[in-house]
Amino acid sequence: MKGFWWKPLVTLGFAALFAAGLGLIFGAAIGWATFCGVLLALYLLHLWNLRSLDRWLSRPESGTLPGGIGLWEEVFANLYRLVRLQSRSQQQLVSALDRLQNAARAIPDGVVVLSGQDEIDWANPMAERQFDLDLARDRGRQITYLLRQPAFVAYLGAHSYSEPLVMKCPRNRDNTLSVQLVPFGDDQKLLISRDITQLERVDTMRRDFIANVSHELRTPLTVVGGFLETMIDMGEMDEDQRLDYFRLMQDQTQRMQRLVEDLLTLSRLEGPQTTLHEERVDMVRLMGLLHAEALSLSGGRHQVVLGAVAEAGLTGCESELHSAFGNLISNAVRYTPEGGEIVLSWEIRNGDGVFAVRDTGEGVEPQHIPRLTERFYRVDRSRSRETGGTGLGLSIVKHVLTRHQGRLEVESTLGKGSVFRAILPDRRLTEPVPQDAA
Repeated sequence: MKGFWWKPLVTLGFAALFAAGLGLIFGAAIGWATFCGVLLALYLLHLWNLRSLDRWLSRPESGTLPGGIGLWEEVFANLYRLVRLQSRSQQQLVSALDRLQNAARAIPDGVVVLSGQDEIDWANPMAERQFDLDLARDRGRQITYLLRQPAFVAYLGAHSYSEPLVMKCPRNRDNTLSVQLVPFGDDQKLLISRDITQLERVDTMRRDFIANVSHELRTPLTVVGGFLETMIDMGEMDEDQRLDYFRLMQDQTQRMQRLVEDLLTLSRLEGPQTTLHEERVDMVRLMGLLHAEALSLSGGRHQVVLGAVAEAGLTGCESELHSAFGNLISNAVRYTPEGGEIVLSWEIRNGDGVFAVRDTGEGVEPQHIPRLTERFYRVDRSRSRETGGTGLGLSIVKHVLTRHQGRLEVESTLGKGSVFRAILPDRRLTEPVPQDAA
């Protein structure tokens, strides 16, 4: 007999033989009394071990397992192995849960675990920020007590979660969230939220870009097509009228050409493969050229002044910088009423190079300034089209400055004028170009 039974049976066998030997020597009564005494001792030993086990089971965390005698020694040894195995498994589970929660905390999306009754079991920090939750305070509360938007309540109750719900962020109504429920386990759900504000803005800009390009091209094409039809229908016409029509058609084709050129410039600047061709730029010479171009563009309608001109030069792509500075000047000319003043300057401020265009034009309201560099963004659409702008100039300026590690600053007061500053970092400044090398 092997395993569990052989030790207790051997013990009982020895006790029976010992008692039988005493019975033969001292009589049967002595033998039976000895055997019963041995059985009683074994029974009390079992009771003592059972009491030790019961005390440990009532408070297993209080200490180590009790020691056993005989058969109980093996029982306690096996139990000790099971306890160690359980402790190791529990530690592994706790470690896995910690890793899972740390990973969920690091996810850039919001995650909320909901019970079968739609109560909050857990939430990561992003979800707390997006939904204005406090896990310590809101654990166990119904999610609909906190997210009361009718669209979300209807989505939760519909039990159809194949498509996400787009809703406003409860904490910041200017932001937009995409939320989706994912059922799992015993009627539990994961509420996953993602901030799609920037994606919506990009999509809006894309739609506006397509609409604006279509409109900007359609208008001159309609004009040119209308004149051509008129000329065909009229047949013979006098020379002056014919020249007027040709001039107007030429103006419209030039407008389309400027738009296409600006679009190509933007595409080139935004291309990831476009490398910056850097050279030494003589800013004194470039400022003189920009001043002459501003005078020509103004046509005597404004007072164009060349202000302070520092002798320091720049390292960069001269053609791109010329285009960016020229766009700032053309904007000032277009939006400054006749008789106004436009001042150009190139100065060193706080170690950085600052090209500035100051005008006494219409000015811009503060809410429009952050969006001025968006493609086709116009404060006054009708006024912009009258001035002949493509709506891409400041976008080009922004991209050129970004490629040169610079930035655009705008100060404006409605009805008093604006200052546009192209600020380039000090590491791009160079010593003045010698006159004989200019």
